[in-house]
Amino acid sequence: MSERRVKLTFAGQAGFIIECSCGYKIGIDLYLSNCCERYFGFKRLLPYIYSPLDMNLDLIISTHAHYDHFDPDSVPLMMSNPKTKLLAAYDVKVEAERLGLDNNRISYIKPGDIFDNDCVKIEALPCDHGEAAPDAVALLIEIAGKKIYIAGDTAYREDYFVSPKLQNTDVFIAPINGAFGNMNEQEAAKAAGIVKSKLFIPCHYWNFAEHGGNPNLFAEAMKENHSDLNYLLMRPNETICL
Repeated sequence: MSERRVKLTFAGQAGFIIECSCGYKIGIDLYLSNCCERYFGFKRLLPYIYSPLDMNLDLIISTHAHYDHFDPDSVPLMMSNPKTKLLAAYDVKVEAERLGLDNNRISYIKPGDIFDNDCVKIEALPCDHGEAAPDAVALLIEIAGKKIYIAGDTAYREDYFVSPKLQNTDVFIAPINGAFGNMNEQEAAKAAGIVKSKLFIPCHYWNFAEHGGNPNLFAEAMKENHSDLNYLLMRPNETICL
């Protein structure tokens, strides 16, 4: 039997796609529309890369209900594919009901909950996205022998990053925008120095002018304080193999 491999694609903002060579495909916090401008005045600055109707996902994950993580214009279209399921934080439930999504294909998670099937194991971990998103979760994803820690939208919380569950993590993904309850560039670099993942990937920058985030400042903080650790600044639609 050939060894299974994992591909990780940056979809822009805080969105990622994970695909195993077995064919299982996960979309995490995908923001594919411009709905945040309609609702909040936050104009999309990144180009459109994917059509939600073409995603063909087995699983959509939303770490919380903010529209750049649970896109109400795109999730119903992605779930028009009958095989696609939704795994989401509990604050997504109100939106899912408003949109009339198939509740039989939705599972809600809180820290400590585990979603497990033959292809992937996903554990919800705590994060701190402030009082406006108390149900937000981080994710520890184990697939094809790889461990991917997605911190979700979160402030700097050393007590979360020292968790023994994060030992031997292959990839650590976290925000760097320093606004709306998220770590800034220097705090993300400090978190990387605690977790010591094999690779750190910053996200949550460039899509909205109001959100901030400078990947060069993050890179400078890594070079100055954690030159022994690997990081990667990914362009939207860039794919790496783990």
